[in-house]
Amino acid sequence: MVDMLKKYKLQSQNDYENALKEIIQEVSLLGLWRSKFFEKAAFYGGSALRILYHMDRFSEDLDFSLLEPNPAFNLTPYLKAVQTELKSFGMNVTIEQKGKAVQSATRSAFIKTGTLENFLLIEAPESFIKQIHSQKKIKIRIEVDIDPPQEFEVEAKYLLQPIPFSVNTYKPPFLFAGKCHALLCRGWKSRVKGRDWYDLVWYVAQNIPIHLKHLEKRMQQSGHWDRGKELTALSFRDLLNKRIWSIDFDQAKADTIPFIKDPQAVEVWSTDFFKEVADRISFV
Repeated sequence: MVDMLKKYKLQSQNDYENALKEIIQEVSLLGLWRSKFFEKAAFYGGSALRILYHMDRFSEDLDFSLLEPNPAFNLTPYLKAVQTELKSFGMNVTIEQKGKAVQSATRSAFIKTGTLENFLLIEAPESFIKQIHSQKKIKIRIEVDIDPPQEFEVEAKYLLQPIPFSVNTYKPPFLFAGKCHALLCRGWKSRVKGRDWYDLVWYVAQNIPIHLKHLEKRMQQSGHWDRGKELTALSFRDLLNKRIWSIDFDQAKADTIPFIKDPQAVEVWSTDFFKEVADRISFV
């Protein structure tokens, strides 16, 4: 694990916590690969962007999609493989699987481990170790969509640590469609998830287009778009601009800053800024 830390620039306690979470995620992916999980599923979401496509923000959860719908999918054997892999690296973890809700389209679990003991394991500076409460936990959610909308394509990406292995993932235009589904359809209640907006800027800056048909299928499945009705670039832009007008971007910034190295990267955020970003989105 100490070797895996070498790729990070670690200057604060938050840096160490983010790096530790990401190492746990990468070791978990290795466990899933060993258990042949990626023959049935693909990695997507913010952590896929960070780990496989080198986006410059950290992410908390591990999100996956089955390649084909399967209401009988059993996550348990794969969770055992993840726990075995993490323990082989000296991490004392528990994995708690959430009870299956009636008609739920997901299977979920949480990896939990003590922050203090892992700071000791990775040989974090004593000054940071002293600040960690003995009961503080690192928690990483694993979620698998067992009823994925179709119209998507996947590709294999390769990681070299802890050992060389491959991960099946959505191709970027389909990842972007999933992110736009979150932007348009996620229920925020009282908290804006600014990380979604950070990811939007990243996609546009990388000149990655949205696969509009996949977004349409996702929105139809979640009840946010009429079945049989085509989602056009014009209707998408209208929906996104309405969403932009509803956002408190000060809240969005506050949500994002703990996950990025440079807070100035979000300083320019405003309604006008995101309207400009939205105008630069392309489609495939």
